[in-house]
Amino acid sequence: MHEIADLFLANMTLIISFMYIILKFKEFLIIKIKNINKYIWLVPLLISILSIWVMHHPLVYEGMRIDLRGVPLFFLSYLGGWKLGFLGLLLPVWYRIELGGPTLIQGILQGILIPYLSGALFHKKSVYNPPYTLLSLKPMMAGFFIQEIIKSGLMLLTTPATPLSIGLMIMFEAIALLSIALINNDTNRNLLTKKDLEFQSRYDNMTNLYNLRYFKNKVHSLISNKKSFVIAMCDVDHFKHYNDTNGHPAGDTVLRTIGQLLTDSMRTEDVFARYGGEEFIICFTNVTSPQTAAGIAERFRNLVETYPFAEEEKQPNGSLTISIGLSSVSHEKSLDTLIEEADQALYTSKRTGKNSIHLYHPEGHF
Repeated sequence: MHEIADLFLANMTLIISFMYIILKFKEFLIIKIKNINKYIWLVPLLISILSIWVMHHPLVYEGMRIDLRGVPLFFLSYLGGWKLGFLGLLLPVWYRIELGGPTLIQGILQGILIPYLSGALFHKKSVYNPPYTLLSLKPMMAGFFIQEIIKSGLMLLTTPATPLSIGLMIMFEAIALLSIALINNDTNRNLLTKKDLEFQSRYDNMTNLYNLRYFKNKVHSLISNKKSFVIAMCDVDHFKHYNDTNGHPAGDTVLRTIGQLLTDSMRTEDVFARYGGEEFIICFTNVTSPQTAAGIAERFRNLVETYPFAEEEKQPNGSLTISIGLSSVSHEKSLDTLIEEADQALYTSKRTGKNSIHLYHPEGHF
């Protein structure tokens, strides 16, 4: 009994240690690599290696090899579904064939195929969110014990395994599976928290555009690299009237829609953000004249004017519009100076009828 327990304990320790290292390495990779999902094929490969490694340290009893090879395969197919699970079982099946022995068929069926099929059957596609999937422990363990009932019955009928060895195997498999599931959930919760904090540090919660702090960081980088650009300030005309007439939820919808229209009308290299309230700020990158920036801004202004906002006919001008003011070209000026220029041009646009674009002029004429 001690020999059986020691062997299963060694298998369990190997599985937990291996999965802990792999999941922590995944955490490191996600920070370094943006599109981690294109490396998803590495998951079944690593699980295959783990399963083979476990099979390399079996309890040999009357020609039968007993080990915990099914735990990582069940975990893989429960986590990622039948496709990933199928990729993960190929190498273990090949390795078990290479090992041979009188219980070859039983070893493949009971130790590899049943764990794979059981995990795939209980896999929940609705919660699968690579690489951040959080596992539901109760249904996972329920599926595991159903699998163990089937597998144990077959082992008792077709192999020399004893009830004691099977009972110990189930206990250590359950501990190993529960442990790696908990490590998986802990790692993914940490990653989701970091992702949420990173999003909040860069984006405005209302519009999902950059926030002002991150916008300024991006523009200061352009200044450091001596890139030419023009700053634009945009303001929603009569926005207070729209809020008072239709309510703040409707006003929030307008801001989100304008944020999307801004995204649709800007070039890839342009940087833009919500400035605050109903104001937006744009950095037209790699432009050498305000007229070039004005042409791009006009596309945005026209998109807003022609968009069918709800209840916009109640606005003073009969539609919901924006006013835009443009600074001069950067030319070694500070960002604060350029924002001030754009703000002065915006004031002129608002004062002379709204729904228009005005350029800053150093002599004060617009």
